[in-house]
Amino acid sequence: MSREGRKSGGSFTPEDADVWEQLTQSIKPTKAKPRVGTQAAVEPKRKPPPPPANPEPRSPRARPAPPVPPPLSSPHRPAPLADFDRRAVRQVASGKISIDARIDLHGLRLREARGELRMFLLAAQAKGARTVLVITGKGDVSSERDNLASALGKPQRGVLRRAVPQWLEEPDMRAIVLSFTAASVRHGGDGALYVQLRKHQRA
Repeated sequence: MSREGRKSGGSFTPEDADVWEQLTQSIKPTKAKPRVGTQAAVEPKRKPPPPPANPEPRSPRARPAPPVPPPLSSPHRPAPLADFDRRAVRQVASGKISIDARIDLHGLRLREARGELRMFLLAAQAKGARTVLVITGKGDVSSERDNLASALGKPQRGVLRRAVPQWLEEPDMRAIVLSFTAASVRHGGDGALYVQLRKHQRA
């Protein structure tokens, strides 16, 4: 293109038109590249799942059970009765061990006899007695006469013989009595008992 053509209004000459056409035919359109977005745009934020309609309550943690303390010795639980030593029986029978006190329950009814026996044992224990003699009487071999005596309001000696050992094993008596056994013939045999007392616990 000549300088004169540019100055005269900038119109294309036929030669310029041919060059432009060839140029446009040789140009290939470029494919538009996809825009690379940010990671947030590519992967949308995930919403947390909704809470369950009825959430289960959390169970409290099970606490370990506290250790069980050993049972304390209670004054209401006296120790069991001990065995009366055979050697001690022979010594009491021979007089080597003296009898510190004695009580004769002859002629007493059951209620009276038990009360008198307990009072006697408590008093003997308080005085420091260790071995006492409790006389019950042998009574009759048959319990029929005892039943008759009960109906007539008379003392039941056979019943006392059976009842006194049972009383001595009761809790309130065991707090006083250490052991007991049948007396020797010298002191009444089957109609009497040797009773060993516990040491008196002073407050």
